[in-house]
Amino acid sequence: MNVEQVMMLAPVIPVLVIHDVAQARPIAEALVEGGLPALEVTLRTPAALDVIREMAKVEGAVVGAGTVLNPDDVKASADAGARFLVSPGLTDRLADAAIASGLPFLPGTANAGDVMRGLDMGLTHFKFFPATANGGIPALKALAAPLFRARFCPTGGITEQTAADWLALDSVLCVGGSWVVPAGAPDVAEIRKRAAAAANLPR
Repeated sequence: MNVEQVMMLAPVIPVLVIHDVAQARPIAEALVEGGLPALEVTLRTPAALDVIREMAKVEGAVVGAGTVLNPDDVKASADAGARFLVSPGLTDRLADAAIASGLPFLPGTANAGDVMRGLDMGLTHFKFFPATANGGIPALKALAAPLFRARFCPTGGITEQTAADWLALDSVLCVGGSWVVPAGAPDVAEIRKRAAAAANLPR
């Protein structure tokens, strides 16, 4: 599976910050049942790699690692069973390791220089981050016009109410969203409901 195929699995990739590995499988099952198979587990908690391992056992789940910052994160994520990688930014060391891993890689970009650097590396699919704080839809429209080969997954500050506006952009294949899984103890019925609504967003 290449990065575009991952991005096209559903309109929304849930961005997950999970502290308790016991919550991993119930959350993943609810998301997949709701229609969101691509799951980004951020490496922001001590439990993250174990969460990836547990979620990877859920049938239909395509589990990736987010907040990948360096080659060590790439290796640890791959060893845990991550099937794609997402980063908040783009550095040469990270890109070299991610590309060498063979895993689909969605690097974070915030400006034309970032995207051009990625294009020089042979990358064509990027995260636009932080999307809302970085100028929102007008900024991405302006960025995507001259960089027309690039495709994006905006992430950061996107809500259930604004996701469809982002998805309406030709350059956007999907969005990253944390609203699907609210903080706190997981309510699997609510997560399944939110996932179903997100999976049905037009694009």
